[in-house]
Amino acid sequence: MSSEKRPAVLALDPGRAKCGIAVVDEQCTLLHRCVVAPGECSGVVAELLDRYPIVCIVLGDGTGSGAMHTALCTASPDVPIEVVDERHTSEEARARRIAEERSGWRRLIPAGLLTPSSPYDDLVAVILAERWWRTRR
Repeated sequence: MSSEKRPAVLALDPGRAKCGIAVVDEQCTLLHRCVVAPGECSGVVAELLDRYPIVCIVLGDGTGSGAMHTALCTASPDVPIEVVDERHTSEEARARRIAEERSGWRRLIPAGLLTPSSPYDDLVAVILAERWWRTRR
């Protein structure tokens, strides 16, 4: 079965300055990830809901989750929304981003001394989706 046909969740890490978005299927295969401005979030979500068979929207409970929940309920009333604990997801996402970027001269520097060169909110969303799927098994 094609990964675009398997049930998937759309995970969001809301924030004041940027939002992380990820689509992850039931086998924890990453189908899409991006970081967008909060104002662009509803348009991207609508696009992803049209493209993938989303069974649930997973929303991190951090900054901006209340307003995002309201916007999602209005924009996609037929898709269930689950607010989930995002405790320690930023630390895990930061470590993943550093591991992704660790090549060339960056391999020579201890990981603890490196700073990610790009936002990792999308990886927070991936982690939220992975956690959601794990609780369903």
